[in-house]
Amino acid sequence: MLNKAWFRTGIAILLTFLIIKIFMEINEIFYPVIIVVKSILLPLLLGGFLFYICLPFQKMLEKRKVPRWGSISIILIALMLVVILFISIIVPVLTDQINNLIKNLPYIQREIQNVVDYALQQRDRLPDNISQKINDSIESISGIVTDMITNLFSYISSFVSTMFLLILVPFFLIYMLKDHERFIPFIAKPFKGRTKWFVVNLSKDINQTLQSYIQGQVTVSVILGVLLYLGYTFVDLDYALLLALLALLTNMIPFLGPWLAFIPAATIALIQDPVMLVWVSIITLICQQLEGNVITPNIMGKSLNIHPLTIITVILAAGNLGGFVAILIAVPTYAVLKTIVRNVYTHRQSISSTASRTVEDDPILDNDLK
Repeated sequence: MLNKAWFRTGIAILLTFLIIKIFMEINEIFYPVIIVVKSILLPLLLGGFLFYICLPFQKMLEKRKVPRWGSISIILIALMLVVILFISIIVPVLTDQINNLIKNLPYIQREIQNVVDYALQQRDRLPDNISQKINDSIESISGIVTDMITNLFSYISSFVSTMFLLILVPFFLIYMLKDHERFIPFIAKPFKGRTKWFVVNLSKDINQTLQSYIQGQVTVSVILGVLLYLGYTFVDLDYALLLALLALLTNMIPFLGPWLAFIPAATIALIQDPVMLVWVSIITLICQQLEGNVITPNIMGKSLNIHPLTIITVILAAGNLGGFVAILIAVPTYAVLKTIVRNVYTHRQSISSTASRTVEDDPILDNDLK
């Protein structure tokens, strides 16, 4: 039994959980390390996100004989120009729409309350178990809203502290653009032989997985956001820019993101004009068909090769575990873990195949012996 792969795998999993439990029991020792990791995690993630977006432009510039320092300078200047244009052109329009939304918020709340009241009046016609579930859902939503209002100050404090942390993002980006070729050799340096070859290939596959996902998903999200903005503007939907930007952000979540963006757009359209809801639904359907059948296949292809049901399951699990941030990083994290497992399995199969190979099975070794 000790030679069985499943038995050794089970023992390894149990030992891993035991080590994690021991670390949790003595977390006072690692508390300063945890604080440092938490402090740099967000800037590091955002810096890596920007790095993968900027990497194609850096490669394009360096193919045109632009030196490394020149490509980094051009990218930083371009990012600054994008931020300045966003602040000068989009932010004023966005601010006006947010102010209008705040002014109309009481009216929107009354309309939503009317719809909810009408739905509640129909509860008596439903079976008792369904009515009880509706009551539980309403109480749960009320509790969430109360908690949000109660913790508003802590949310504002967290936002301010996060904005201070974002100062570190340009530094991470600069050093990633400057030394990204040295990362894989640095990781593989302590290893030798077949293990070093495995670590290099694994690092390259992880890098390719993250690069394909981030670059593809950002491109798809931007195109979809622009299409929705044009469609909302064409039908004269209120808060078109705000809703399109929301769609751009939520579309970073595969499959579920577009529908999350449709809910506020449909709510605004229904309050503005019931006919507008039909137009918004048609625009969303057209954009989703273009995104699913034309844009995504041509930009991302099947680079991740993850089943849609698996993606939805991972997203729902991440939402319960860590909220919105966990949802954003759930799919790329799963893709990286899948890449690691696939490479480990391939490496193990290669070792087993080599260990069981005879002289007659290996022509090269057979000729050397002769």
